[in-house]
Amino acid sequence: MSARRAWVGDLVRDGRGRRAIVTDVRAGGTVWVLRPPTGGGPHWETDEPDGLEILARSEARDRP
Repeated sequence: MSARRAWVGDLVRDGRGRRAIVTDVRAGGTVWVLRPPTGGGPHWETDEPDGLEILARSEARDRP
């Protein structure tokens, strides 16, 4: 778990151990939408962003 919450574009691991990319944050910042980091596959949601372990921040967030 990170002191800062994951955001769109970040690579994370969810509470079930699945690696994912955050694709959207909805409902006023209460629902995080995740997808597999590679290939196709279904999206899933979590309303527990503090349970997302940040593995890598989005490169876009590192740029000014």
